[in-house]
Amino acid sequence: MTTVEHPPSQRLVAAGPPRFLRILDDPLYTTLVDLQDLVNYETAAFWRARRVRAVHLPVTTSSISSPMGLGSDSLPVQVDLFGVPTYLADSMQFLLEYGCRIADRGCYYLMPSFRGEETDATHLSQFFHSEAEIPGGLDDVIDVADAYLRHLTEAVLREMTGPVGRIAGGVEHLTDFLAKPTTRMTFDEAVAALDAAPECFEFHDQWRTITREGERRLMQLHGPAVWLTHFDQLSVPFYQAHDATGRKALNADLLIGPGEVVGCGERHTHADQARTALAAHGVAAEDYDWYLRMKQEKPLHTAGFGMGVERFFMWVLCHDDVRDLQLLERANGVLTTP
Repeated sequence: MTTVEHPPSQRLVAAGPPRFLRILDDPLYTTLVDLQDLVNYETAAFWRARRVRAVHLPVTTSSISSPMGLGSDSLPVQVDLFGVPTYLADSMQFLLEYGCRIADRGCYYLMPSFRGEETDATHLSQFFHSEAEIPGGLDDVIDVADAYLRHLTEAVLREMTGPVGRIAGGVEHLTDFLAKPTTRMTFDEAVAALDAAPECFEFHDQWRTITREGERRLMQLHGPAVWLTHFDQLSVPFYQAHDATGRKALNADLLIGPGEVVGCGERHTHADQARTALAAHGVAAEDYDWYLRMKQEKPLHTAGFGMGVERFFMWVLCHDDVRDLQLLERANGVLTTP
């Protein structure tokens, strides 16, 4: 992907009128609103064709999906809600798992997620999350997530080639993605392909993670998109199931454009599996009592994925800063208007 150079981010301009007025006549934001509308419509159409149900879920939870512990890649956002300690949803994956036990073909939502980290060029502390959970395993969810991204890409080309092409400098990155199957490789294969370069991976005692530079190099070598699968078990949250060795997670990240845009994985079917994983990751089981009881009472083999919508827009628009791709900016610790 060729990233188009854009003017300095709107949020960095101190002089003149506030951002919400400056962007009113900027074609980037007209296109952004059209893309938001397109993703909403096409997401519903994609899942409707598969009889996967939309569910209405709250933005608050008592069970964060990335608790502090091994494999956590986010900080929870805790609030006091009328005297009750509560978390804003970092993901509602657990409730999608619950929904699968009611909607037998799976369920999905498109809603905000909240994270406690600072924003940067590829990360928002408040972003829109397109998440789904379906019956099946890792291969099933990789197939459906790949199909979903291709469905959205085809819709962008069908409905918005002109405005997207003018902002992105062309649409070849979209047509190139659709032209061939997505490359798939394991984490171990990626380490070998990049010669375990220290700038591409972080090495810990029993697990490794890939850096943005590592993602970029994999896409250069094997792209435009790469499914990176089977991470070290302790590098992912406790809810990801593992393979027969117990050392590799049944998970995958889709690398495209800015890097990871989709994350997916297979879940533990039984309560005892989840309980063992909680202990291995150093997370208190009592905080997930309801989740364990659900798996105890109704075991179910499911897998799910989540796509960061604004990161998808980064790729579509060849834009280099995700913070620009909010119609209304939000950042932790910053009071903004409107």
